[in-house]
Amino acid sequence: MSAAKHVIVVGAGIIGASIAWHLAKAGAKVTVVADSGAGGVATPNSFAWINAIWGNPEPYFRLRTRSMAEWTRLAHDVPSIPLAWCGGLCWDLPPAELEAYAVEHSAWGYGIERIDRVGAARIEPCLTELPDFALHVAEEGVAEPVATTQALLADAERLGARVMAATAVTALVRADGRVTGVDTSGGRIAADEAVIAAGAGSPAIAATAGLKLPIETSPGLIVHSRPYTKLLNGLVIGDRLHMRQTAEGRIIAGSDFGGADPGLDAEATAHELFAAMASMLRGADGLELDFHTVGYRPTPIDGFPIIGRAQGVSGLYVAVMHSGITLAPAVGLFAAQETLDDARDPLLEPYGLARFTQ
Repeated sequence: MSAAKHVIVVGAGIIGASIAWHLAKAGAKVTVVADSGAGGVATPNSFAWINAIWGNPEPYFRLRTRSMAEWTRLAHDVPSIPLAWCGGLCWDLPPAELEAYAVEHSAWGYGIERIDRVGAARIEPCLTELPDFALHVAEEGVAEPVATTQALLADAERLGARVMAATAVTALVRADGRVTGVDTSGGRIAADEAVIAAGAGSPAIAATAGLKLPIETSPGLIVHSRPYTKLLNGLVIGDRLHMRQTAEGRIIAGSDFGGADPGLDAEATAHELFAAMASMLRGADGLELDFHTVGYRPTPIDGFPIIGRAQGVSGLYVAVMHSGITLAPAVGLFAAQETLDDARDPLLEPYGLARFTQ
C-alpha cells in the first residue's frame, strides 16, 4: 500500500463517509467532495435499521452479518458514533412465511427468537396492536444516520482528510483511459483514484466517464414526530407500519423501512401515516407530527449493491446501494483495502458492476 496515494471520494453520505474514514485510517490522502453537507441526500431520510432480514440469498446475508459485526469495531474506533443494539420485533410477513424465514436464517446463524403475544407485550409494552406470532432479533440495531456520518467525517478530518462540502462534481477527468481527478464547481482536483459514492447522483457522475450505472431511485416517505417520552424500546417491523424511536426521542415511521409511496399529495400521505402510527402506540395522546421526509433510495436494478472497480475505466471505484446503513462499515473497510492494495474481499464477488454486462 502507498500511504501517499490520493483518493477523491465523491459523496458525503454514510457510504462515502465510511470509505473516506477507512482510507484516512489506512494512511491515504483523502479528499471528500459533495454538493451537500454531511449525510448527503439519502442518509438523512433513512430508517437506519441495521439488519440481515428475510428476502435475500445467503451470500448477501453473509455480507450483511459481517457488516453488522464491523459496526461494533467501527463504533469502538469512533466512540462518538450513536450506535444502539436495540433489537427488532418483526411480523411483516404471514405466519407461514415468518416461520420459513426463521428456519432458514436460524440455520445460517441469525439469532432469531420466536415470540407470542405475551412476549411481544413484554418487549414493546406500548403497542396497542400485538401479533400472535412474531420474531425478535436482539442483535439488530440502529446507527443514527446523520450523526454517524458527521462523526465519521469529523474523525476522517482528524486523520488528515479534507472535506469539501457544497462543492459539485461536474465531471470525472480522464487521461489515457484512467481517471486522474475530478472537475468541480470550485475547480479541478487531481488524484490517483476516485470513488463514486454519491447515491442517487452517482449515475450522472459516472456517465461523464462513459460508464452506465443501472440504478433506480424510488421515493420513500417517512414521518417524524416531535421528541416525546420513551414509547418504543427497539425496532418495530409490523404488518402495517415500521417504527422506531430515535436517540432524541422522535418516533419515525413508514409503511416499510424504506418509506411510504408519497403519492400525489405527500403532505396528506404523511398525516395519514402519522395517524396510523399514533393509533398503534399506547400513551401517544400528546404525540405531534413535526415533519416528513421523502428520500430517494439509490437501488441497483437487481436489488443488490454495486461495489468495486469500474470495468474498463482505470482509477475509478463505485459504491452504490440501498442498504447503506447496514453495509457502511464493511463497504468502507473493503473499498479501502481494494483501492489501496488491490485486495478484493471474497464477500464482494457477487457485487461487481460487470455482472450487468454478462
